[in-house]
This record gives sequence, structure tokens and C-alpha cells, in this order.
Amino acid sequence: MAPSTSVASAEQIAVPETLLKKRRTTEASREAKLAAAAEARKNQKAKRKVIFKRADEYVKEYVAQEKEQIRLQREARKTGDFYVAAQPKVYFVVRLKGISKIAPKPKKILQLLRLLQINNGVFIRVTKATQQMLQLVEPYITYGEVNLKAIRELVYKRGYAKVDGQRIPITDNAIIEKQLGKFGIICIEDLVHEIATCGPHFKQVTSSLWPFKLSNPTGGWRSRKFIGYVEGGDAGNREKHMSKLVHQMA
Repeated sequence: MAPSTSVASAEQIAVPETLLKKRRTTEASREAKLAAAAEARKNQKAKRKVIFKRADEYVKEYVAQEKEQIRLQREARKTGDFYVAAQPKVYFVVRLKGISKIAPKPKKILQLLRLLQINNGVFIRVTKATQQMLQLVEPYITYGEVNLKAIRELVYKRGYAKVDGQRIPITDNAIIEKQLGKFGIICIEDLVHEIATCGPHFKQVTSSLWPFKLSNPTGGWRSRKFIGYVEGGDAGNREKHMSKLVHQMA
């Protein structure tokens, strides 16, 4: 029996031109997305290699600095001299007291330092001007030099980026690259290195970080009254003992 002419085969059904165009557009878009994803994976892989290489170079640099310091100390002992370490380039500053009974000038300085709340902390470059500012607000803060371990602990555990006025957790190196990539800072180790060495882009790095929100130290503060650290209190310059406080608060 001959097939019915009233039923058209699939090959004889005409596909509208608009549907064909839509299919071609969808296919082209899909191919473009796949190509872009492949390119992104390729770039990310290359970037990871750069990041690992930089991190390795930073470790070698830190180790070399430690060895040089030990060598200088030994040389000084051999010749009967005293080894005097270089002056710190960076301080970490923590606010101790609230806003009550603060004179306008110290209050303004605390605002300039971005220390708006108790237990807020910031990194600052040590200059004559910043040292004068710290002296004026010394009853309300404690500060000092921090080591590499303390800097890392702060950035990794308490570091938040300042993005369009928002406090954003640093969960990806892409956040750092977006903010600081134009300065050659593309990962968290670049950021740590710039702070630790007080690099040329120190200001941009610290400005891109939200002030660190820290906990009360283990055992709490000794006194909220102004008693200098050297006198058994909390306020003022702790010098190299600041790292110990950071470990308790981070």
C-alpha cells in the first residue's frame, strides 16, 4: 500500500528562518562562552604560577634578611660592639578607649587614623608627622612594631577589603587584584609583603583594607586609665612587644 500523501515527512517540514537564526545565535553564544571559559582557565593557571613564584621569592627574601641580621649581631659581639637594629618603618596601632571625654584635637587625629571604634587597628608608616600624631593620642591607643608572623595573622584572619565603601571579606585573590592590580599587587602575599617592607604602594594597600576589628586580648585590658605600657599599663609604645598583643587579639 502506498504511503499517505497527507502526512509529510520530517525532511519536508519547513523550518522558519527566524528559528534557524535563533538556533545559530544560541550556538554561537554557547561556543563563545565555552571559549571564554577555556581562556579564563588558562589565564588563571598562568596567574597561579606567577603567585607561587612570587611567594617563593618573598620567603627567600625574608630568610635572607633574618640571616643578615644574625650575621650583624655576631659580628658586633666579636668586636665587642653593640648591634643597633634599624628603626621600624611600620607601626600597628590599636585604639583602647571610646569617644567620651576626648578633646577635639585627639578625636580628629583618631578619625584621620581611621580608628573609630575600640579595638580597631591599622598599619601606619613611621614618619616624623605620624609619630607626633601618635604622641598626641597616646592615652587612647597602643602601638608598636609587629613581625611578619603578626602581619600575616592579621591579614589572613582579620583582613577585609574596602570596596566601594563596603567591608568585603578577602576570600579570593581576584578581590585584591581588582583593587590593587594596577600597582602590581595581585595576591594576598603581595599585600603582606608590601606592608612588611613598607613598600612604595604602602599607602594604597593600607587604604584598600578596612580597619582591623580585633577582640579583647586574653585576660582583658589591664586598665582603661592612661597608664603607660612601661609603667604596667596598656597605652603607648610597646615596641617589639606589639606582636604578642596582636596574637592575643587576632
